[in-house]
Amino acid sequence: MNGSELHAAHVEVCARVVDVYAYRMQSSAPEVLLLHRSQNVSYAGTWRMVGGKIETDETAWQAALRELDEETGLTPERFWAVPSLNRFYEWRHDRINLIPAFAARVSGAPALNNEHDTAAWWPIEEAARQLQWPEQQRLVRLIGQMLSAGIPASLVIPPEEW
Repeated sequence: MNGSELHAAHVEVCARVVDVYAYRMQSSAPEVLLLHRSQNVSYAGTWRMVGGKIETDETAWQAALRELDEETGLTPERFWAVPSLNRFYEWRHDRINLIPAFAARVSGAPALNNEHDTAAWWPIEEAARQLQWPEQQRLVRLIGQMLSAGIPASLVIPPEEW
């Protein structure tokens, strides 16, 4: 093998899960819904956005809608793909995770499932401070910026597709 050849990494790259950032508009400023994880579940005692696994024969955006319904009982008024990914490396599995992110404008009170013990609405910067992972913090801020600038129509997933 000569020096110009690249060595392939033996690292798995996959999109197994989705993130959903539910938000509402309050006096023209967005607030993000964060869910507090119950004891005895993954990430117990932390504030998180909606998220979950992509099931077989399900697209990432379909998984995002299902998870939003399962975890909050809320249906989006507007639903769009965030043009960025949550990404991180899991050393235990030697796996790079690429997580599609979605934003959903909702209204009403969430009806939590057993994975969460409480929910709260936070302004963008406060929501970012509540989240533990830097990529999730970045995505919340990006969503806030995009809501201020306007969401390109190409990112909006029309209700007739749901």
